[in-house]
Amino acid sequence: MAATGDEAAAMESISKAPVPLTDLNLTLTAEPEPEPEPEPEPRRDAATNDATENQKAKRPSNNNDGGVETAEEATEPAEPDINELCRDMFDKMAVFLQGELTATCEDYTLLENMNKLTSLKYMEMKDISINISRNLQDLNQKYASLQPYLDQINQIEEQVTALEQAAYKLDTYSKKLEAKFKKLEKR
Repeated sequence: MAATGDEAAAMESISKAPVPLTDLNLTLTAEPEPEPEPEPEPRRDAATNDATENQKAKRPSNNNDGGVETAEEATEPAEPDINELCRDMFDKMAVFLQGELTATCEDYTLLENMNKLTSLKYMEMKDISINISRNLQDLNQKYASLQPYLDQINQIEEQVTALEQAAYKLDTYSKKLEAKFKKLEKR
């Protein structure tokens, strides 16, 4: 059942009460603004206080007097300080970003160390390849200096091969000659 009379008027005045602008003052700066001093409540004259107390006294209690339901004023939970929440959020965001930046810096430091190590390995490989090239040039020079001797060896080998062929021919001829001599001797 809906509230009537004085209760309805009290509820309407509560729902239409303006929110003070100081509650909505949000700041996003690093330094908090000083909070404004609370406004003094307007003085009520004695007649108003008496009228309010009389209305409280006239309110029916929660017992079921006459079947009229009463609405009690709902109290809202105290809102946390927006500035403190913003400061807390920014502090946590700063810690998060600091962690991200630290991780990125460590990644770059690791990459730099890996690049230095790779550079050192390539320098070692360069030194090794220079030594191999130098040794190869020395071997080529030695081979060039031995080339006349190798040519002489090749000539000697050709002469030996020719001499061997001549020896085989001579052997074959001597066998034929021996066979003819034995034939003639038998006669």
